[in-house]
Amino acid sequence: MAPPSSRRPGFSRRAQYGLFAGYVIAVIGVVLGLIFALTARFDPEGHAGIQSFFADLTSPVSVAGRNMVEVASAGLGGIAAYIEAGSKNRAMEGELRRTHAKLIEAQAVAHENARLKRLLKLVERERSTIVAARLIASTGASSRRYATLSAGTAHGVENGEPVRTSEGLVGRIVTVGRITARVLLITDGGNVVPVRRLSDGMPALATGRGDGGLDIRALEAAGNPFRPGDIFMTSGTGGIYPPDVPVAVARIRNRELVIARPLADPRRLDFATVEPSFVPPVPDLAPVPTGNP
Repeated sequence: MAPPSSRRPGFSRRAQYGLFAGYVIAVIGVVLGLIFALTARFDPEGHAGIQSFFADLTSPVSVAGRNMVEVASAGLGGIAAYIEAGSKNRAMEGELRRTHAKLIEAQAVAHENARLKRLLKLVERERSTIVAARLIASTGASSRRYATLSAGTAHGVENGEPVRTSEGLVGRIVTVGRITARVLLITDGGNVVPVRRLSDGMPALATGRGDGGLDIRALEAAGNPFRPGDIFMTSGTGGIYPPDVPVAVARIRNRELVIARPLADPRRLDFATVEPSFVPPVPDLAPVPTGNP
């Protein structure tokens, strides 16, 4: 009688070990998922601590992975450029054309930045900075918008501090680990930023849409006074975010609000700075005159 064509896993010690390892990994995954679900429901602070621990744990892997992707992208770009070059002369001509195009693009960007600065009437002034760190990850497809910053309590970062770049406001710190911090982006649906229109100082609220944009509503107007092209900056109302930080530019108008694009896009950013939370100054109250009636 011919032997069977396939052997059951019970006859292979390697297969038995593989099945056992699979069961163990599955059980560990179920237990971790149950712990995350329970802590998120009954112990939000403990859940945040667990997230910070895993963020610290995976930070070196995230940094290494991003570096590898950048190196691979650069290598593939070099190979593609080499393949496209049919000869040395053609390669030199192509490089000259690319350099010329980059020069024109750089001049256009410089002109646009100068125009925006004139429009924004920005005044360079010293701002206290806690740390400048790298944005190592950000959620681009989820409805919740977070980013991971490669700085934590070891660098002086605390919960609630604003995060910005030279282009504009990014968000605020919501969870801090020892070497990483979680940033709630201004495009998240749970983030509300008090802003003002640059042209006339009209106050408004910018709320994240969860899709990379912002909804901006006026506070003191019955209708919608905003128009596409309006630029909005932080007002400093309520604290946390310092005033006069660029936030967004309006793109689409409807009856109640405008949909705006953030000036600082986390998907294109590598580094950001953390600043102390802004504390509005206490208004000077004139003393009430007291006198004899």
